[in-house]
Amino acid sequence: MHVESGKLRVAKIFYLNYFLPSTFHLLNMTFDEYQKQSRKTAVYPDADKNFIYPTLGLAGESGEVAEKIKKVLRDKGGVIDETTKQEITKELGDVLWYVAQLSTELGLSLDNVAAENIKKLFSRLERGKLGGNGDNR
Repeated sequence: MHVESGKLRVAKIFYLNYFLPSTFHLLNMTFDEYQKQSRKTAVYPDADKNFIYPTLGLAGESGEVAEKIKKVLRDKGGVIDETTKQEITKELGDVLWYVAQLSTELGLSLDNVAAENIKKLFSRLERGKLGGNGDNR
């Protein structure tokens, strides 16, 4: 049985509490909380006045998701194994990060972005317009 020294344990608890949100908090995080926490890691040129950087990052990361799916089709007969799911999860997390940063740059609440999207989708569902083309169907 390994027992940590008192000082080491206190330092570890301080680090985890100061630098990382609690695991419970992470499991129950809203989009706005994610947006706020992820912003602490937004290190790029002219952050807070640069919507171009996260837009380009979003395009790049979305492409990486597409690339992984393409390789599933090419190399794995369309079957997604657990390793690939984990890789795609990481890439989707990067997509989410860039969506959060772009939302912040535009002064948008990520909770509101998500809510407006669901509102739009349910309106289309109710009107039988999920298929088809155009933003305003």
